[in-house]
Amino acid sequence: MARARVPASSANLGPGFDTLAVALSLYVEVEVAEADELCVRSHGEGADLPAGPQHLAARVARAVTGHDHLAITVRSDIPVGRGLGSSAALAAATAAAAGAADPLAVAAATDGHAENAAASVVGGLVSASIVSGRPVVTPMPLDEAITFVVLVPHRPLPTAEARAALPAEVPHRDAAFNLGRMGLLLGGLADHRRLVADATQDRLHQMQRAPLFPESPGLMAGLVEAGALASCWSGAGPSLLAVCTSATAGAVAEAGARLLADRSVDGRVLRLEPDRRGLVVD
Repeated sequence: MARARVPASSANLGPGFDTLAVALSLYVEVEVAEADELCVRSHGEGADLPAGPQHLAARVARAVTGHDHLAITVRSDIPVGRGLGSSAALAAATAAAAGAADPLAVAAATDGHAENAAASVVGGLVSASIVSGRPVVTPMPLDEAITFVVLVPHRPLPTAEARAALPAEVPHRDAAFNLGRMGLLLGGLADHRRLVADATQDRLHQMQRAPLFPESPGLMAGLVEAGALASCWSGAGPSLLAVCTSATAGAVAEAGARLLADRSVDGRVLRLEPDRRGLVVD
């Protein structure tokens, strides 16, 4: 038993639906120890969730150890239900703290797909997929000059609801469009001088989810007008991610606060660095 910490993540990044993710400098730390009976204590984000045996940390720790004689302490800075990979991060940290041989596999199985868990465990920018039942991760180049500004509305958007907004099938031309934009995006994230705002365009999920957060198109456009290199939904939303450089992030963050206020969207603005370490276990 041990203590483990992992970062939040932003997935999809526009065209990279269920494939791309980047680790961000918000963290969840989980400590797991032997105890006479199950006890879950939670501090920070998510502390208002029921702390019984159905808590995600309890379910993951029980699956890893095979019993529930555990004391689990969770400390989190990652907003829940905001598209910042809180569930995958919590599952990865808990699995590692409980002694799992492969915390990434546990977290990916818990989350249902690999990219958020992969970014949280590996750190940096990743491409990830499930291959033959197991997550396969490829770290991708990320320019040292790139940083992020995130608009986090104070309104949750459950992932299940966001996924329900997606069509069961997409036209071939839309799939091809996303592949082309993903190439542009990866090239631009590797060298920010090559990143164009159109690289985060997408036809698979962002416009389909826009009715769930009608202010999102105007907010994303405003972030680019304020100096962001590109903008997109963060995961299933409703958080919005602006890709910036260290030189422009301050001005973009200030503009983000004004944009939220102008549209009467209650929320906060976070300026976050990419986390390049991923999982850390004590």
